[in-house]
Amino acid sequence: MSAARPRLLYVTDLAYQARGRRYCDEDIHLASRLRDHFDLALCHPLDAAALMDGFDAVVVRNSGPVLGYQREYDAFRARALATGTRVYNPLTGKADMAGKQYLLDLTAAGYPVIPTVDRAEDVDRLPAAEQYVVKPKLGADSLGLRVVPGSRLAGLAAGDILIQPRVDFAYEVSFYFVDDDFQYALYAPDPERRWELKPYAATAADLEFARRFIDWNDLGHGIQRVDACRTPDGDLLLVELEDLNPYLSLEALPEEAGDAFVTAFTASLSRFVQGALSPA
Repeated sequence: MSAARPRLLYVTDLAYQARGRRYCDEDIHLASRLRDHFDLALCHPLDAAALMDGFDAVVVRNSGPVLGYQREYDAFRARALATGTRVYNPLTGKADMAGKQYLLDLTAAGYPVIPTVDRAEDVDRLPAAEQYVVKPKLGADSLGLRVVPGSRLAGLAAGDILIQPRVDFAYEVSFYFVDDDFQYALYAPDPERRWELKPYAATAADLEFARRFIDWNDLGHGIQRVDACRTPDGDLLLVELEDLNPYLSLEALPEEAGDAFVTAFTASLSRFVQGALSPA
């Protein structure tokens, strides 16, 4: 590795408006910490493909839902894969990075997920419910999500949507990992206030649940967030596995826990970039 510091292109949309949280604050904070270890430049996701050749790695963080710029994101992915550009998270993710097909796959494989189908005629495979959640396969950040009664399912177009029973739950909880290492957990005690988060003391059983999905995704490097809901009978069910640009809610952590995450993130990035700079 040369004496020069690694050069990172940090992809973020600082102007993205998210309900209940300020993405820009998180990335301003992380970028300020990473500059202690890397030469860092921030860019908008629409500019990443044009700029990435001058950097040792590209870090995709709070870049917003790609549904709003799908063509440009697909071009970025294609260029990165064609040129061998190292992207963090790596582009091999099988979860939200690739759409919502994984919820169908995990349902079929018997994983503890909210049961999911993609055709109205298959709704009999789901637990009976008065209402169903319908969302686009390529959706994110609740874009396009709607709740419909069972009587309206027959009129839905098949193929580009997911259908799930509306599940009653006690609370939602998220488990955050860097590479394969658990970092912290946060939960929303009030189901009506999804982004009013508090630290959550994860049990051994909780972590066993979350690690099943981390192991399944086999990403190797990167940040992943396992979103789950706690059912009234105490079970956890997967809601989403965020492996593209998961928001981290660092503002909800005590300072010591936030610092520990930044340390783990920095170490992971250092190992990742070292792989780019080391001889093959």
